[in-house]
Amino acid sequence: MMVLVITCGLVGFVVLLGLFVVAKYNGLVRARNFYRNAFSQIDVQLKRRHDLIPNLVETAKAYLSHERETLEAVIAARNSAESARSVAAADPSNAIAIKQLAGAEGSLGGTLGRLFALSEAYPDLKANQNMAQLTEELTSTENKISFARQSYNDSVMGYNNQREVFPTNIVAGMFNFGPAALFELSEAKEREPVKVQF
Repeated sequence: MMVLVITCGLVGFVVLLGLFVVAKYNGLVRARNFYRNAFSQIDVQLKRRHDLIPNLVETAKAYLSHERETLEAVIAARNSAESARSVAAADPSNAIAIKQLAGAEGSLGGTLGRLFALSEAYPDLKANQNMAQLTEELTSTENKISFARQSYNDSVMGYNNQREVFPTNIVAGMFNFGPAALFELSEAKEREPVKVQF
């Protein structure tokens, strides 16, 4: 009789432990999927931004013919950012890819800032209707990127908190749930919004 009670107690403990592990595992999977979905929102906006830039450069090219170096720098930074975006989109849990994307986007923002600062010296460019429309779309996209980045970072923080607290950290370690990287701009000048006003 005593063996039966001990056996039932052990079986009950194993079942409860199994249910606990399953619940924690599923919670980690949900949190990981949530931050990956949040990254896909950033990805959509970054793709839109990258698609607007060649049109912007093409419009500015006619007016800024003497500023070829700046235009080429914008295109090079855009291509670098697009490449980094593709790599990060393939695996949003890759911390290195997210950091490289943040760096590439920061460089792109800096070169765009130089382009817009330079365009201030060209009144005809500022008055161009196509340029005004593109800058308005770019401004809107920059705002959407900021909101999407904040949502992603909030999701990452939730996931990282969940995987680090006890006892979920044991389950996270057992099933190799690694940390997720925040999408942060590291340099002070990169934190300033791109000025796109004419």
